[in-house]
Amino acid sequence: MQDSNSVGIVTPQYVHIDKPLELRSGSVLSSYNLVYETYGKLNAAKSNAVLVCHALSGNHHIAGVYADIPKSSGWWDNMIGPGKPIDTNRFFVIGVNNLGGCHGSTGPASIDARTGKHYGADFPIVMVEDWVETHVQLAEHLGIEQFAAVVGGSLGGMQALQWTLDYPEKVRYALVIAAASKLTAQNIAFNDVARQAIMTDQEFYGGDYHAFNTYPKRGLRLARMLGHITYLSDDSMAAKFGRDLRGDTFSFDFDVEFEIESYLRYQGDKFADLFDANSYLLMTKALDYFDPAAAYDGDLSIAFKNIQADFLVLSFTSDWRFSPERSRSIVKALLDNEINVSYAEITSSHGHDSFLMETAYYHQMVQAYMHNIST
Repeated sequence: MQDSNSVGIVTPQYVHIDKPLELRSGSVLSSYNLVYETYGKLNAAKSNAVLVCHALSGNHHIAGVYADIPKSSGWWDNMIGPGKPIDTNRFFVIGVNNLGGCHGSTGPASIDARTGKHYGADFPIVMVEDWVETHVQLAEHLGIEQFAAVVGGSLGGMQALQWTLDYPEKVRYALVIAAASKLTAQNIAFNDVARQAIMTDQEFYGGDYHAFNTYPKRGLRLARMLGHITYLSDDSMAAKFGRDLRGDTFSFDFDVEFEIESYLRYQGDKFADLFDANSYLLMTKALDYFDPAAAYDGDLSIAFKNIQADFLVLSFTSDWRFSPERSRSIVKALLDNEINVSYAEITSSHGHDSFLMETAYYHQMVQAYMHNIST
């Protein structure tokens, strides 16, 4: 049965941006495509638009279902819809697949018009700042001059933060959830191990696997398994799997024995069938590079000096990948600049994935904050 508060059946939309994009790396894309979805209605004043930025493995499909795939609920469907925390009766919500992704926007798996072949390894490195620039072009396409709010969790929260830095006049409110102003050395290390799993796969061919009609599935599978461990907490894994065996006794071999092993391999296989390996490399590198304070000798307070938006910053107690300490450093830098900021550290056992869960107190916090945003 379809959720009565669902936005219902949705259809992706496409826009071709025929304007050169100079990336922070120095590379230039002469044009590119973006795929996006919208929910709710843009009001006459065009003042009720909310941009939702996705995390590493996310995409534009954040709410509703596709007509031909009834079980294809958007990845944040519990958060977005009529009467939900981000209420589509009030807001015009936009989800966009980032440049470099693999769900419709131009990325490594796309065909390069200059060569007639997949971009593959030739697709340039992208940064969070580059994504913001493409979002600006989408906003112009939709006739939106200012967002009521920009929202995101994890890497999406980093994008929301970057929006307030690059275009302070275009964002009234920012919701930064389970995010950080930069990655720790440990996080960078996890990302590099994941990339090495992909890049050392014999089927990778230096990123040009499409030319060889193959795919580094084993490497991407391992990368996702590693990443998935970091998204969960020890408590959540213990509660869900413990040391449960699939069978009655040890099998004394190296096949799957524990339920947690079965779960991780399932998640790895599922992801490897849906995601592009080169896009995974790009997304993790964008995470590594993000550091708005780098240009200010590491002083986040100085980096935030021109921010105009009000903020809601949320963290989760069991999130060890993007710990509450990282959110608190963002809050301090905002307060140093006398920015209006609300902060909550939410008790949850789900680890980093908490921002995706339908936790009552968490959703109540978002709903109360969004309710006070005028449209």
